[in-house]
Amino acid sequence: MIQFQNVNKMYDDGFHALKNINLEFRKGEMTVLIGPSGCGKSTTMRMINRLVSPSSGSIKIDGSDILSIDPVELRRSIGYVIQSVGLFPHMTIARNVAIVPRLKRWTADKMSRRVDELLDMVGLKPELYRDRYPSELSGGQQQRVGVVRALAADPDIILMDEPFSALDPMSREQLQEDVARLQQELHKTIVFVTHDMDEALKIADRIVLMKDGEVVQSDTPDRILRRPANDFVRSFIGQKRLDQEQIIVASAQDREAGSDFGSVMQDTPSVDEVMITQPAVTYPSRGLAEAISTMERRKVDSLYVVDRQRKLLGSVSIYNVMDSYRDEDKTVADVMLPVRYSVVSGTPLTQAVELLAGHRLHNVAVVDESGRFIGLITRGSVVRHLAEQLPMMEYDQLDNPNDEPGQARKDITPGMEPDSSPSSSVPSLEPASSVRENDSDDRDSKSGREARS
Repeated sequence: MIQFQNVNKMYDDGFHALKNINLEFRKGEMTVLIGPSGCGKSTTMRMINRLVSPSSGSIKIDGSDILSIDPVELRRSIGYVIQSVGLFPHMTIARNVAIVPRLKRWTADKMSRRVDELLDMVGLKPELYRDRYPSELSGGQQQRVGVVRALAADPDIILMDEPFSALDPMSREQLQEDVARLQQELHKTIVFVTHDMDEALKIADRIVLMKDGEVVQSDTPDRILRRPANDFVRSFIGQKRLDQEQIIVASAQDREAGSDFGSVMQDTPSVDEVMITQPAVTYPSRGLAEAISTMERRKVDSLYVVDRQRKLLGSVSIYNVMDSYRDEDKTVADVMLPVRYSVVSGTPLTQAVELLAGHRLHNVAVVDESGRFIGLITRGSVVRHLAEQLPMMEYDQLDNPNDEPGQARKDITPGMEPDSSPSSSVPSLEPASSVRENDSDDRDSKSGREARS
């Protein structure tokens, strides 16, 4: 545990950077420091490894005042990840990762095993990457190396100072998921600085929101969303009342696609070629307010629930969440439903299309052989695939054989299913070996909406 007790920082020019900070960073949790520029969040973090010294007050790690610890030994015992990565360009990836273990005089064999283990953890195959140089890696790959370098000597505490802010959105989101997964496996005490509230809500166990050198609110993401301390917090997190209709309409775009997909499939691709690879997910331990925030951010009305290894556990819709929202102690695990249907990687796309149409689903989850959630087939993703294969005019005629090209389907109301039974458009489907049916009982109309999510 890291404790700040009445910590102040006053610079020589009179600037009062930190004002009477009292904080606890709990062991094994990820605490995110967030606030506007100049609020003191990075200064607070850098005090932990004595890159910045307090003017008054005390900072303790597991009960020991950090001023009593040799600063070099302190810094070697704390992992540190910075925005600019900081890899040494003249060293291979393996040598970069092993810097601190080498300073701690680990044996060569122990260092080599640790490097391979850590590269594997973040999806960088050791045989491909350990002997490369930083210039041969993308920005996202370099930052992954920066993260595992901080883990190399197995420190209890890791400091991360806006590590992903310079990355493109896709790399940033993937690294956020990597860090959250690693934290679930390793249970380190992580202090993470960011200015991005979406990032904080996604990865944090606790959020500390700062302004003008003071702590404004410190709590779990769910409680901050439910009970912002004041107008500044409400303004900073940008919390809006959930407009349920907009979310439902946003996710209903897939629903407006026609259902006669199978007849135009000739060279059948696999689901892997058509699936969405970064669908919206949440974790079972997340609060209901956090689930709503994720839905709002991703513009969906449902989420798949996965564990930190991305094993598919269930799904949760806005209806599940709103039914139980008043109970602040409930988490996603309490309201999620089992996933009725999924397909295995490599399944022909036609089987997924038959599931979509035959069971009136909005989407079908794609899992690998171990049950890990790897993608999502939606009506929209299938339509996009078809549009790439066929000229637009030909596709319009296939989709609306009785209408003029480009004219809307007369039997579909926006946001509603076509007024026809599944059996009239597709043959009945028995689950094949590559189709997983997890739940066969029928549901009422509301539960049907949930199952389709």
